[in-house]
Amino acid sequence: MREIAQRGLYYDELETDVRYVHSPGRTLTEADNVLFTTLTMNTQSLHLDAAWAATQPFGQRLVNSMLTLSTLVGASVAQLTQGTIVANLGFAEVAFPHPVFHGDTLYSSTVVLEKRPSASRPGQGVVTLEHRGHNQDGALVARAVRSTLVWTRAAHEAARAAAQAEPDVVARDAVGQEGGAP
Repeated sequence: MREIAQRGLYYDELETDVRYVHSPGRTLTEADNVLFTTLTMNTQSLHLDAAWAATQPFGQRLVNSMLTLSTLVGASVAQLTQGTIVANLGFAEVAFPHPVFHGDTLYSSTVVLEKRPSASRPGQGVVTLEHRGHNQDGALVARAVRSTLVWTRAAHEAARAAAQAEPDVVARDAVGQEGGAP
């Protein structure tokens, strides 16, 4: 029987100027917001104090913007980077042009802005992604541009084969760095 494993896309498969639409959307609840906010030690009253937030310009608590960002990026993983990413290199831009409230649903998409082979890591490439999140009404609530390091298919398969051939040896990638889980 043939087996198909869920994974992200390799460097070779990612296309620029294509919008990857992720599903499902994610409704952000009061429980999500309070848990995330308290887990991350963010005591901002806009996220936790309903009575105080009611006196502020939006008239209610806001979903923590870091929860919005995490959900925005997380929604892309299964489709784009599951098992194919080497590292998250950083964020160049992050913006939250519209607030997210309890009960709003975040719909996410990603565009590959550019990609280039890594100059220092053969078999890997740097991919710049633009993530966008819209709420259920179509309002843009988040935008982030991030850079990632992604395997090429051939290099990743070679690294995995080498690791399987010598299971007692720490898996190393094409430039001798310790590799992560497949």
